Amino acid sequence: MTLIKPTGYRNLLGSVENTEKAIKYVKDMFQENLSAQLALLRVTAPMVVLKGTGINDDLNSVERPVSFPILDMGDAPAEVVHSLAKWKRLKLAEMAVDPGRGIYTDMNALRPDEELDNLHSIYVDQWDWEKVITPEQRNIAFLKQTVRRIYESIKVTENKVYVEFPQIKPQLPEEIYFIHAEQLRQLYPDLSPKERENKIVHQYGAVFVIGIGMPLGDGQPHDGRAADYDDWSTPNDEGFYGLNGDILLWNPVLESAFEVSSMGIRVDPEALRRQLEMRGQQERSKLFFHDRLLRGELPATIGGGIGQSRLCMFLLRKAHIGEIQSSIWPESMRRECAEAGIELV
Repeated sequence: MTLIKPTGYRNLLGSVENTEKAIKYVKDMFQENLSAQLALLRVTAPMVVLKGTGINDDLNSVERPVSFPILDMGDAPAEVVHSLAKWKRLKLAEMAVDPGRGIYTDMNALRPDEELDNLHSIYVDQWDWEKVITPEQRNIAFLKQTVRRIYESIKVTENKVYVEFPQIKPQLPEEIYFIHAEQLRQLYPDLSPKERENKIVHQYGAVFVIGIGMPLGDGQPHDGRAADYDDWSTPNDEGFYGLNGDILLWNPVLESAFEVSSMGIRVDPEALRRQLEMRGQQERSKLFFHDRLLRGELPATIGGGIGQSRLCMFLLRKAHIGEIQSSIWPESMRRECAEAGIELV
């Protein structure tokens, strides 16, 4: 358990009650901006899916989902979702959504293997979004255009928060900076991926790191990604691999890079076959989701998740995600937070 306790930390909103009001304000404002920027319709989403269908998000392919038998279905095993990365694509196919439009939803998940700290909880809440695109839009220019739209939604929300709560000053730069993970590695070859992120995000304030999942020049990926949702192995027109990445902001409270979104253009049949082979997971091609994708029955899409508690934590200048959401924390962490002036809800 790693806990950062900022020196002299205090709740800028003055009370838990004001914090709760501000959380609602941020969530209402941001999802309105996001849906307008990306032409997204809000839909209802599941919290559980059937095991063995390939629909659940595998994250880094090592995390264990919460599972349980369904009594009235002959004890068929179900899993609590990690995220809805693949479910959204199935939903778009079911709805026959045209290119240029998409969906978003309130995603609530459980990730019991998370290491609990200021940023990570076993409870995850995201705006999961997915948008239908044309095959011609599967390129780095379209990815960057979409990132800029999401970043604009964040900036507008930050400015609105300042109007409503003037003690919280805007700090985001006008533009988000783009860099590929391999360029970042070459820039700081002696640092770990997280240390590289801290360096580049401290310099630019807001950064999108491209190419998460493909091994870099040193043989290691910048970070893990499952093989079956983001396309991290297709060569792009900038001379590197990958059509995905992470949005990182400089967190002035924790004084570190702060991930608010993981997103990307999704795998097409060719990329899925390639990435399953690279990971030695070819047997997954027989699963329901993967089989439909390989048969060409699912649309080309771009999508991702934007952390709801994460974004509120950043915009409201909180030191711990537990100030935003109610979750389970070790008693020792609760005690240390209380001593540091961090009020966990």
